[in-house]
Amino acid sequence: MSSDFVAAIDLGSNSFHMIVARISNGHVQILDRLREMVQLAAGLDRHNRLSAESQQRALDCLARFGQRLRHIPAARLRIVGTNTLRQARNSAEFVARAEQLLGHRVEIVSGQEEARLIYLGVAHSVGDVAGQRLVVDIGGGSTELIIGEQFDPLHLASLRMGCVSLTRACFADGRVTAARLRDAELLVQLNLEPVREEYLVRGLETVTGASGSIKAIQDVIISEGWSREGITLEGLRRLRMALLEVRDSAGVARRWQLEPARARVFVGGFVVLHGLCEALGVARMEVSEGALREGLIYDLLGRIRHEDVRDRTIADVIRRFDLDETQAERVSASALDLLRQVRTPWKLAGREARSVLERAARLHEIGLLLTHDQYHKHGAYVLQHSELPGYSRNDQQLLAALVRRHRRSFPADAFADLPRDWARPARRLCALLRLAVVLHRGRSNEPLPAISLRVEGQRMFLSFPPAWLVEHPLTRADLQMEARVLRKAGFELRIGSATLAATPTSSRSSSEPSP
Repeated sequence: MSSDFVAAIDLGSNSFHMIVARISNGHVQILDRLREMVQLAAGLDRHNRLSAESQQRALDCLARFGQRLRHIPAARLRIVGTNTLRQARNSAEFVARAEQLLGHRVEIVSGQEEARLIYLGVAHSVGDVAGQRLVVDIGGGSTELIIGEQFDPLHLASLRMGCVSLTRACFADGRVTAARLRDAELLVQLNLEPVREEYLVRGLETVTGASGSIKAIQDVIISEGWSREGITLEGLRRLRMALLEVRDSAGVARRWQLEPARARVFVGGFVVLHGLCEALGVARMEVSEGALREGLIYDLLGRIRHEDVRDRTIADVIRRFDLDETQAERVSASALDLLRQVRTPWKLAGREARSVLERAARLHEIGLLLTHDQYHKHGAYVLQHSELPGYSRNDQQLLAALVRRHRRSFPADAFADLPRDWARPARRLCALLRLAVVLHRGRSNEPLPAISLRVEGQRMFLSFPPAWLVEHPLTRADLQMEARVLRKAGFELRIGSATLAATPTSSRSSSEPSP
């Protein structure tokens, strides 16, 4: 398949979606869409563990999707998991099986990142409007509310309620009664209470809905003649009365010709939407075809064009934390120069490895805003728990781990908690980052000499021009200390022909130790 093709998979709590597109003259042409109502959220038990049955149902779907992805390069495909995979305590087990099946990386995104991607998909799928727009997406396990202008999201919220979760809580056996509707409506109002006022005061006139639940509700309202286009609050009120007449999900399926899987969660999705429109005073809502998967495609297109939102995020963080940009650039430049010299033998030739190292170098001092002592730990915490647009949960974990280990201790298992395919590359990138930090510890504007780095397995040979280290004894002392730390992580650092490590272990050779 041509490199002009891109694809995205949305592992939603209710449905799995796949979209395949072609990039032509900078425009996205949708070629194929696939959707299966896997209802992954229905497989969560009371301990928030995915059942074996629900995992297998999801993997069977992905096996079918996988046939369409075999010839799409990894750099042109994104697969993301949302609320259910955020909640599931055994999501790592499922993700590992999914990655093995698909041969591609699966990212779990935060609620805020999910909302950003949804807004991006909607903004590219509907007409432009003057001023700000509210976008609503009702998923299986969460509901996203995003206020934005043109293609920029300005305010995002992710609420832990969706068509599957509310159905399980209030309509588990499919029966619809007035008492159950009132209970479900109260739950929706409780979830909306923390954000209701801040959305009300904005007085937004343009509201756009996305997701299968909202599309199904629109189809029902139009089929009944309660609206010509879109969804109206009056139409939702009439639909509420109709649901009391049909009494259960089987009646919903018969009356409005809905597939059984959709009918089972229809009432839950309706209560979320109706409650939201009543609470926020939404009289009319247009419905978008685009949502999260389309947002993934446009976000991926930005990365392909080197307009990666993650770079903008890093720049924003640097400004927010008032980092020393000159020092960050020094460390970044040296780290990338070292990477250039070892990227082939260390199998770090991909663009992603370079980007990760550069971003970690630029942010390595972020913890200094809090305190100098243990600032690497504070910096890692900030990066791990902040909302970073463009970053998945694993992306943030990797970035935080590199910042955490850029100084002081560097145990052999420092990156054991990372996904398996990143554990060894992360250790090597960290070794390069640490060397760059040591070389610029004096924060001097004096340029470094030409430094040569050669590697054989985990052995690192660092060479300087003659007499340079003699003239810079502090740097030499720092490197000697660093060699002792690196040794604990399984590396052996040598400078020229002299071993800086205290006593190299006789059992270690140029062959690679276990990661």
